[in-house]
Parts: sequence; structure tokens; C-alpha cells
Amino acid sequence: MTTTALWPYLVPPSGHGDDSICAVSASGHRVTFADGSTRLDADSGLWNVNLGYGNERIAQALAEAAANASYLGAFRFENVYARRAADDLLRVCGPDHYSRVLFSTGGGVANDAVMKLARIFHAVQGAQGRNLIVSLRGSFHGLTFGGFALTGEDLGQRVYGVDQRHIRHVSPNDTAELGRLMASLGHRVAAVIVEPVVGTGTVPLTEEYVAELGRLRDEFGYLLVADEVATGFGRTGQYFASESWPGRPDVLVTSKGLTNGACPAAALVMSRRVSGVLEEHDTFFAHAETQGGTALVGAAVSATIAEMERLDAVAAGRNVAAWLQQGLAELVERHPLAHDTTGTGCFRTLHLRHADGSELSGEDVGNLVARIRSAGAIVHPGPSGVQLVPALTYSRDEVAELLTCIEAGIDTLLPATATATATA
Repeated sequence: MTTTALWPYLVPPSGHGDDSICAVSASGHRVTFADGSTRLDADSGLWNVNLGYGNERIAQALAEAAANASYLGAFRFENVYARRAADDLLRVCGPDHYSRVLFSTGGGVANDAVMKLARIFHAVQGAQGRNLIVSLRGSFHGLTFGGFALTGEDLGQRVYGVDQRHIRHVSPNDTAELGRLMASLGHRVAAVIVEPVVGTGTVPLTEEYVAELGRLRDEFGYLLVADEVATGFGRTGQYFASESWPGRPDVLVTSKGLTNGACPAAALVMSRRVSGVLEEHDTFFAHAETQGGTALVGAAVSATIAEMERLDAVAAGRNVAAWLQQGLAELVERHPLAHDTTGTGCFRTLHLRHADGSELSGEDVGNLVARIRSAGAIVHPGPSGVQLVPALTYSRDEVAELLTCIEAGIDTLLPATATATATA
């Protein structure tokens, strides 16, 4: 272990200073670590490097903005980089429906902002009592205080004193529960915020559930918000997963993929319904961030969108998804521990079971992720399995390499599983 002043996120102190997880460089779809190892990255950084590492055009755009503008923000000012980026983002989101863009610095902060936006939207229309926000059980919306409250996973919110009094959680794809909640509290709901694919376990919302969200929105008047932090920029086989919804979201939140991971960025993309009300009332919206919508962010957003188009990344991602789906299906068919696969596009989970049919514990999953890393690939821990979030630009050979590494990692569990079963 190396002595370091760095406190990394979500790593207990006993794991600090581990050179095997200290990255020193990255190129294409591979990351090199301080211990000298190089691994195939099937996590796209943190689900955000959709076009692979080291994209020269994005790097050049950042360098030019840094040299020509250094810091130009959007805090009581505007800048031409942010204006261009907002226009570019509207173009890919759909200017027929969306009209304005508010930049942020990350998914959690953006979800804080969208909860405030929903409440002020109703308040300026005289409905100050509409302050409840609804999200899904098992969802993840960040670890800032607002996003942490909104998150539907139990990650210790009570220990940290997170106030969830104005949050309600319902089960994904349960239209009956959603209907009951709205029947009793719909007049107080400011917004329903959902991930089109629940990130933990990659569980897509069903067409029936999405349709019901839209129908109830029309009946009760809440804002429907698509948290596309993880699902945007081609991740699910479309530019945005919600673009095929029969009732488009009132607000779309995007972050991962927005700059290909090159700098911290997120955005709230507002529909005409939302921006029209705020403009009509000349609303002062109390949200601002020093690093939101800076010149560097704007340059990176515009360059990333241009690269998505040049590389035809959405179509490329669909090819990767097809290869991955086929390989995972074959693995589930032949491997005794591979139980099922869920997800869509380049956003998948391989669910595993012990030989006795029991689910893997959190410790089991952590060990499996480490074993797959030792075999040569970086994957993400998931519920009783691993999540696979490769770049949209993977080659077919890289998909095959990834599947080989995964199977090698799973195979290391077989002796221990067999021994445990025999002992029992």
C-alpha cells in the first residue's frame, strides 16, 4: 500500500493507497494502473466515457477553451460556449418539445436542482402546497443531500440525517401502487422523478408503467422528470431512453456521457411547459453553481455531441449491445452460476446465484469484481451480480475479451461454492 493524502470515494480507509486501483493513464477502452497492470474497462469510467478514453477532438476543444477563455461562468453571466452547448443539447434532445437548458456539475446536484425547479414551478402558479417528490424504490439519484433523499436504495440516509419527509418511494413497474399513491396524495405531488432504466440492476421501466406515468401526469398535473444521468447519450440504444415515451418528460436530466467524462457537467433540459411558466412569471430560480456551464464545460459538451455524430455512436452502441446480449445469453445457458441477465443496450447486469440457488452477498460480489479485474476486465458491482457498461465504441473482439474475463472470474467461485454446498 502507498501512503497518500487522497481520500477516495466509497472506499473504506483500509483500502486507501492500493496501487491496483490507482489509475495512471487510459486510452481507448483500457486503463493502466500504478501497479503496472492494464485492464479492459467495461464500466466506461463511471458509466460516462461513452466514446472511450483519449478522444483527441474533445481534448482539443477543451485545450482551446482553456487557452482562450480560462474561466467564464453562467453565474449571473452568460458565455458563448454555454450558449452553443445549450443549443447543441436541445438539438439532440428535441427542440420541438424542449426549449431551455440549465447547466449543473453532476447528476446528484442536478437532481437537487430539479426538485427545487418542480416546487417553484407549482409555487409561482399559486400551488405552494405541492411539495412532495416521488421516486422509485431501488433508484439512485446521487449522494448530495437532495439526491440522497430522492434515492430509493437504503444507503444510510437515516444515519446521515437526510430529510426524506417530502419524498415518497414506490416500486418500479407497479402501476397499482403508483395509482394508490396518486389517489391519496396526487394533489400534493410536485414531480415524479424516474430513471428510464433503474440503474441498480438495470431494470427497464415497462411500456405500461411509462404510459401510466404519463396518464397520471395529465390527471394530477405533476412534472414528469426523466433522470437520464446514466441512460443518456446512446447508453440504451437511443440517444435518450425517454425519447420513445408516448408522453415526453417535462424535464430531462443528463450528465454521464455529456462530456465523455472530460469535465464535470450535467444539465436540466426543460420542456416548453416548464420554461413557459417560469418565463411568464419572470421567475428568479434560486440555483447556481460556480463551475456550472463554464467555457470548458460548454466546449466539451459541444465537442462530445459532434463526436457522437461523427462516430455514429448510437448505431455503434446498438451493435455492441447485440454482441453483448448474445454472449451473455450463451453464458447464462452454459454456466451453472449464471442465472439471468437484465438491462438494455450497453447497460446490462449479469445476475448470479450460488450452486444452492442463493443470491450472492455484497461481500461475494466485491470478491467477484476483484477476480474479474484480476482476469483482465473492470466491471461494476450489482445486485447478486455484475453490471456491464461498456463504451459504445467497443469492437467485437473486445466484447469477446470481456466475456472471457467475466467467465474466468466466475469460474473461480466454483470450488468455493461446491465446498460450501457439500459442507452444508
